[in-house]
Amino acid sequence: MNLQVPNGNDATRSANRSRSVAPCSGLCTRCVDGCRGNCEIFRATFRGRELIYPGPFGDVTAGGDKDYPVDYSHLNIQGYALGAKGLPEGKAAGPDTAIFPEVNTETSYGWDKKVTMSAPIFTGALGSTEIARKNWEHFAVGAAISGVTIVCGENVCGIDPGLELDANNKVRHAPDMDRRIEAYRRYYNGKGEILIQMNVEDTRLGVAEYIIDRHGIDTIELKWGQGAKCIGGEIKVKSLERALELQRRGYIVTPDPADPVVKKSFESGALTEFERHSRLGFISEEGFYEETERLRKLGYKRITLKTGAYGARELAMALKWSSKAKIDLLTIDGAPGGTGMSPWRMMEEWGYPSLYLHSLAYKFAKVLADQGDRVPDLAFAGGFSSEDGVFKALALGAPFTKAVCMGRALMIPGMVGKNIGEWLKGNDLPKTVSEFGDTPEKIFVCYERVKDIVGSEEIKNIPLGAIGVYSYADKIRVGLQQLMAGARCFNLGAITRGELISLTRECADVTGIPYLMEAGYDEAIEILKK
Repeated sequence: MNLQVPNGNDATRSANRSRSVAPCSGLCTRCVDGCRGNCEIFRATFRGRELIYPGPFGDVTAGGDKDYPVDYSHLNIQGYALGAKGLPEGKAAGPDTAIFPEVNTETSYGWDKKVTMSAPIFTGALGSTEIARKNWEHFAVGAAISGVTIVCGENVCGIDPGLELDANNKVRHAPDMDRRIEAYRRYYNGKGEILIQMNVEDTRLGVAEYIIDRHGIDTIELKWGQGAKCIGGEIKVKSLERALELQRRGYIVTPDPADPVVKKSFESGALTEFERHSRLGFISEEGFYEETERLRKLGYKRITLKTGAYGARELAMALKWSSKAKIDLLTIDGAPGGTGMSPWRMMEEWGYPSLYLHSLAYKFAKVLADQGDRVPDLAFAGGFSSEDGVFKALALGAPFTKAVCMGRALMIPGMVGKNIGEWLKGNDLPKTVSEFGDTPEKIFVCYERVKDIVGSEEIKNIPLGAIGVYSYADKIRVGLQQLMAGARCFNLGAITRGELISLTRECADVTGIPYLMEAGYDEAIEILKK
């Protein structure tokens, strides 16, 4: 197993001097007095806590790169030479009907009032990080025209410089939240939705009341955690006044900006930034039911839950309580995930990796179903970026898993598209882009399709990052159609766990998916004996 060492990584802008490194500590086997750097310990000697986080904040997203003993690559997809499942009613299977462009990739989620999406993918929680804020229009418009859901994450109201609070310290006006909701809704095409995530601070600030009163939002998401970290949401701020403002709003800010010593350090230029942290959530069964009932009384049609890479106990709680509370979608996010800001070593070393967690989720969901409980619709998250991963996740969790939640994979196209726009303005296209042309119409293969969706005039207002998101979602959709056709599954409901095989016996043990040398073996022998 090739594990990354804990003392040098591009995420923390550090590297070992020596090619020989102790695998457990990450220290160079020969540490020289007089070394000029640049391992993490070297940098932490004078920059301290800054080395906890990937950077620079606001310009990067980061994901753990630990190589786990078993992951989704240890599963392969079955292909078949006969049959077809999920064709439209009345269509007989044959070479003229069972063609991959006819595969239906639509999915839906919800306990009663369901949401339909064009493809079984949606964004992770794009909350208060700078990456999410400055690229929001690209992400949101791209999701809207693609017909998939976007999750507006935690703390968006709480960090808004324009936030206005009433006498009870509740949100009265949150212009950045308004901007985010309106950007998605402007191009909403009837599929997918924008839903808002809420944590401890959001609850205290009355975010749920604000967004339903002002915007009539249908869905709100409660958050227990995520796959990248087991503490609350974090951002960095570079102003003492801003740090004090967020502290007054009820956030944990470190180092304490009110501390005279910290102030002196900031004024001297040694300290250049502060961290704003959200509080840890504390769950209880009774409290969970009370909160879901409170939100329904406010008028929410759907309530979803996001949970992270905790162990079996918390996963069982999430499934059972969501079943009893009629949660519309439970997103289960495995380690290591990717994020705009999480402690680097936490991303590397904390929690249940995705395949293990999702395998447990299926087993627990099966227990609920077998005893007659209704299983909430599930979404799997944690390190997905391609159509094969989407297929495997849907099959591993079938019939309970309805979609895959993607973080960085749905953000990157938005950032690339945005940057292409900037490069075009500066006549500075890299060769990797200019080989396809020097105008958006030539560069973006889906430009005319988006133009057809929004109209000849409105296309002028569409940010290029949104076209990037649409292009990427289209690649996922078409690639998924091909994989599904090969597995003879012509709609998502036709996908079963039988479409997967394990490449190793350890994978078979973790997932319950048969080892490939045993999958279908008895049936094959029967054919040979006839």
